[in-house]
Amino acid sequence: MKMTKSNFDEFLAKGLEQKNNPEQMPEPQKSLWPGVEKAINSAPHSSIDSESRVTRSGAWRNFSAIAASTLIGMCAVYFSMKPSEQNPVVQMSAYFEQQKQTLLVQYGSQPALTNDWQVQLQELEQAEQAIKTALENDPENAALLQMLAQVYQQQLDLINRVHQPRWQQI
Repeated sequence: MKMTKSNFDEFLAKGLEQKNNPEQMPEPQKSLWPGVEKAINSAPHSSIDSESRVTRSGAWRNFSAIAASTLIGMCAVYFSMKPSEQNPVVQMSAYFEQQKQTLLVQYGSQPALTNDWQVQLQELEQAEQAIKTALENDPENAALLQMLAQVYQQQLDLINRVHQPRWQQI
């Protein structure tokens, strides 16, 4: 049966009349008081039962909280102890910087063949910084990584050429 607006209005009006007129309210078929009295008298037994259920559920809740805390703690320890994977740029930079410092210390007491070699070295270092900046945006770019390796090699070659000419190697 589909209820239209007029049917609904009639139904609502009838319901409001019944609510406002307590004499028209239907009477219960039987007395409810004996059932209420029985429920009140048997309450202590059911409260013990419900308390044990509450303590059991509380115990499970506590156990779950402890298990979750332990799991989170173990994950935190695992990830804090896991060695961080270094960026290939950082590894390459560290290696070539060590090589460059070794050469500079090795040739520190020898005179350089040209006076402007440090300017050339600074230009190569500026190129290195520009490539590193570009690699920050695209760390996996193979062409940029190759260019960085070439700049590092040029720095090492420059230091070697300036301090140890080919005719001294023979």
